[in-house]
Amino acid sequence: MKNEMPQLPYPANGLEPVISSETMEYHYGKHLQAYVTNLANLVQGTDYASRDIEDIVATAPDGGTFNNAGQVLNHTLYFLQFTAPGQGKSPQGKLAELIERDFDNLDNLRKQMEEAATTLFGSGWAWLSLTPEGKLRISQESNAGNPIRQGCKPLLCIDVWEHAYYIDYRNRRAEHVKKLWDIVDWQAVGNRL
Repeated sequence: MKNEMPQLPYPANGLEPVISSETMEYHYGKHLQAYVTNLANLVQGTDYASRDIEDIVATAPDGGTFNNAGQVLNHTLYFLQFTAPGQGKSPQGKLAELIERDFDNLDNLRKQMEEAATTLFGSGWAWLSLTPEGKLRISQESNAGNPIRQGCKPLLCIDVWEHAYYIDYRNRRAEHVKKLWDIVDWQAVGNRL
C-alpha cells in the first residue's frame, strides 16, 4: 500500500444512515488527508520514502512517522471494508471457517469486537487479525496502533477515535459500533486473508 488517499468503492453518502456524508467529509476528506500529507512530509528524503505503508508501520519507532503511517494504514483498511447498508452479505469461505473455528459463530465475534471497541479507553482501534499461527484474534490498539506490529495480518477494524462517530452519534460510541455491522463488506474482509 502506498501513501495515498484510497479510492472509495462507494459515494460519500453511500454509507448513510450508518455513517453520514458529513462524517465522511471530515473523517475521510480531512483527517485521512492530513495523515497522508503529514506522512509525505515526514518521510521525504528518508529511507522510509520508498517503503510501503505496512513496512513503515511494522518498523518505524514510536513517534511522528509511525503515528501518521499507522493512521494512513488503519484508515485505509477501515474505509475500504465498508459497503452500502445491507449489501455486505456474510462471511464466506476460509473467513467463515476461521470464524466458526475460533469464535463458534459470527454473533460471538461481533460481541467480542463490540466489547473491545467500547471498552478501549481513549482513542484507538479494535482489530480482528490473523496471527502468524493462523488463528483469528481480537485486540485493542491505542492511538495509531495496528496488529501488524505484532506480526499479525489486520482483517477488520473499528475506529473509536471520536472523529469517527461524534458528528452522527455524539458520545454514543456503543450505538455507533453496533451499527457498523450493517455496512461491513465481508468479501473485502475475506480478501485480506
